[in-house]
Amino acid sequence: MEKFRDPIVLGEFLYRLLEERENTNRLLKNILQRLDSLEAKGVSTEQIRKEIPMLPKIDEQILEFVKETEKVTAEEVRKRFKYKGKNAASSRLNRLVKQNLLSKKQVGKKVYFFPL
Repeated sequence: MEKFRDPIVLGEFLYRLLEERENTNRLLKNILQRLDSLEAKGVSTEQIRKEIPMLPKIDEQILEFVKETEKVTAEEVRKRFKYKGKNAASSRLNRLVKQNLLSKKQVGKKVYFFPL
């Protein structure tokens, strides 16, 4: 608390706050410009919300895992996320494929899942 009585420390603190606020304002401006351009194209905000899927936390973690490794099988997901059986992992992965968040390809008996 003693440091906050020093005018130099306070000045530095206020300067950093100002920089952070400018960055936040820049980000908000970009978001608003993108929303305006989508609205100009005739896309409603309700359509935008429908396009952004709300996923359970485990699905987000699986997506991140697939992106990190570039391709996975249901067995790898089962091991990583400690599922008892491969069917649960396979079901999750196939649901993500149906939501167009992953793609899959069968090679022999194995099915590989890839990020889009």
